[in-house]
Amino acid sequence: MRLSQKSYILIALCSAGPVYHEYCECPEEDSQTWQNILSCPSHEPQVTKDFTSFPTINLQRMLHEVPTRFGQTRGAIVHYTVLNNHIYRRSLGKYTDFKMFSDEMLLSLARKVHLPDVEFYLNVGDWPMEHRTANDTPGPIPIISWCGSVDSRDLVLPTYDITHSTLETLRGVTNDLLSIQGNTGPFWHNKTELAFFRGRDSREERLQLVQLSKENPELLDAGITGYFFFQDKEKELGKAQLMGFFDFFKYKYQVNVDGTVAAYRFPYLMLGDSLVLKQTSQYYEYFYSELKPWKHYVPIKRSLDDLLEKIKWAKVNDEEARKIAKEGQLVARELLQPHRLYCYYYKVFQNYAKHQASQPEIRDGMELVPQPDDSTSVCNCHRKKPLREDL
Repeated sequence: MRLSQKSYILIALCSAGPVYHEYCECPEEDSQTWQNILSCPSHEPQVTKDFTSFPTINLQRMLHEVPTRFGQTRGAIVHYTVLNNHIYRRSLGKYTDFKMFSDEMLLSLARKVHLPDVEFYLNVGDWPMEHRTANDTPGPIPIISWCGSVDSRDLVLPTYDITHSTLETLRGVTNDLLSIQGNTGPFWHNKTELAFFRGRDSREERLQLVQLSKENPELLDAGITGYFFFQDKEKELGKAQLMGFFDFFKYKYQVNVDGTVAAYRFPYLMLGDSLVLKQTSQYYEYFYSELKPWKHYVPIKRSLDDLLEKIKWAKVNDEEARKIAKEGQLVARELLQPHRLYCYYYKVFQNYAKHQASQPEIRDGMELVPQPDDSTSVCNCHRKKPLREDL
């Protein structure tokens, strides 16, 4: 049986205690109570791993070093302070427009639970930034980013794309992580038995994928929908028409290849019921450590040398391929639920606060990021109501 999109939204958002409109400012003062209500995991493997590089966070050192190392003209750093559950920030560098995504998530989280006082630097660009190791002098500093890599030390948060999609879910917009689950195309035995890819030319291996498709159309349907990095290749490889994402799942096998960094489509592909063939990558998102190759997806070499072999394996071993696809979908449904994302954000800030060596401050040039006016919503926060005297 397939549940509807609305059913999944209800499952995701139902919890013990009152339920408020997304714009209702009604934070739970007791963070442990809030975490218990959401059934937050006691342990997040990626958070634990990230903070091993930072037994102590020296805010004064960061205050002097970050602007010169990362906040120059072409920088994409936003300096945040959370104090008394209010959000303050200043931008360092020219390319910080994506702070609108971090702003909206921080504000949303602060409406739900009282945040610890923290002062941090968020990289709103694509690439992780801190490549020093613990053995270097000076050592690494804790930049928070939306993507990690095997050769960087950034603290990883959910990507702006997953974050925005989650907030859109709570605002009732249909094109989100949850809507994928109600639009996964035909049942397995009715899907087209081809591997499928559509995307931009943001990595050379994607061009190789299209060439493989031209040479092996009985196994693979791959196309580039927009050329920016390799415009000289368009005439040779051709340009594919844009295709609705839900239509991807008409195909049994989905090829996930990196873009500039980790492909942000990967969580969406995992939520479908096609088998995901994932390129081995130096980049990762916050939930990758919970996934196991050959249990949740089929790994392929970074060079794509074994892609055709893996597609043939899936065709021959149809039932095993179906089981891997199902296991991947189930774990993705658990990891990518809205409440898990909020739990993860809070766990990062909770750990960050424990490692801070001094108190956060509102620095020169910072401005308050205001909460939206909750008068536009039905907001009957029981924590704001005065106690009624018994008659």
